[in-house]
Amino acid sequence: MESCKALTAPDTMWTFCPNMGASIFFLVLFAGTTVAHVFQAAHYKKNYCWVIIMSSLWQLLTYIFRTVSIQAPASFGDFAAWFVLILVAPLWTNAFAYMVFGRLVHNYTPDRKLWGLPASKFGLVFVVLDIVAFVIQVYGAATATAQNITTDDELRDLHVYMGGVGVQLVFILICLVFGVKLWSVMRHEAAQSPSARSAMLLIYTQFIVLVLIIIRIIFRIDEYSYGLESTIPNHEAFQYCLDTLPMFIAILMYNIVHPGRVMRGPEADMPSWRCCGKRK
Repeated sequence: MESCKALTAPDTMWTFCPNMGASIFFLVLFAGTTVAHVFQAAHYKKNYCWVIIMSSLWQLLTYIFRTVSIQAPASFGDFAAWFVLILVAPLWTNAFAYMVFGRLVHNYTPDRKLWGLPASKFGLVFVVLDIVAFVIQVYGAATATAQNITTDDELRDLHVYMGGVGVQLVFILICLVFGVKLWSVMRHEAAQSPSARSAMLLIYTQFIVLVLIIIRIIFRIDEYSYGLESTIPNHEAFQYCLDTLPMFIAILMYNIVHPGRVMRGPEADMPSWRCCGKRK
């Protein structure tokens, strides 16, 4: 049986034998979603879709670096790049979901408000909260991969990362409460408006995406509870099934039910994206 290069190479960064085929497979999948999102953003003329493009692109870069790292297992830079990217890339998907919710409030609520929160601030508030979680997670993930780090420091930094993930989860749950309220309002509007009826599919997509992110968050919290040397981090099937696959499905959902197709034209955009911020 052929030996595993990633494990037998001198000074390897790997603690298990990674599957090259699986890495290339997801590299190709994320390349496809990235190209599709670039095309759709241009086709529907939706500038805000750069956020979901970044999400897909970062996932693509994750698997580019992972594939390179499998071939060059002693390269700290390649290993650290995929490790950090896979931990923080989903935050872009999360941010995009918040932005889409804001635009749904803008387009499909009578007063363009939800529980007193204006549509123009809905996405902004949750995106800012997402950035807070992003900063915490990047710091924890980056410091946990530092060279020559002690086990205690590694575990401490992973706990910082998990704290950021926990903060992200709290914000998602709050957003879900708002989302259920929005669903209730839109369901009433759908009875009177064909355009609102077509938008119901998008709000269901929103719920699916947030549930997929929650699955991934719960997995990550459990994965690093006992450090990098525990069972779950050393069995990549868990990562593929409970992180990579859910995030691919989430990004793909936005290809299938693209917000630009549901909320068409400049009048569907938030005021800040339109000329001078004025309505026609």
